[in-house]
Amino acid sequence: MGQVADAALLGGGTVVGVIPRNLAERELAHTALTELHTVENMHERKARMTELADGFVALPGGYGTLDELFEVMSWAQLGLHDKPVGVLNVAGYFDPLIAMLDQAARERFVNPTHRALVVVADRGPLLLDRLHLHSVPRVPKWIDLDAV
Repeated sequence: MGQVADAALLGGGTVVGVIPRNLAERELAHTALTELHTVENMHERKARMTELADGFVALPGGYGTLDELFEVMSWAQLGLHDKPVGVLNVAGYFDPLIAMLDQAARERFVNPTHRALVVVADRGPLLLDRLHLHSVPRVPKWIDLDAV
């Protein structure tokens, strides 16, 4: 995250961070950001990031990245936000995850319309273009049991 923030700042961008207090106290905060919000815990962090964001992009990462990705996907599914969600699939990193999402839709654990919540591209500019054009799908029911 720090390298992405530094690159954005170097390019003249604005970078807003949100960090839980216990991590900030352990000196893990990026102190050169345009704006830094300190919150009490990870739940507040995700809620604040959702409030502040125009959309979401997951870069290759670990548990935290996957947790945040699935949370914003499920919040969109529930209608708690209508912001686009994207995955930057660098060098095929997310291929297994994309295959799992496709399988979940095929097997009807995920409504196929909700599968479209996630926009995928392997290049940043292409992903941003797709996110600008994307609208979050709305369906009245998650799964149509009559169709199962």
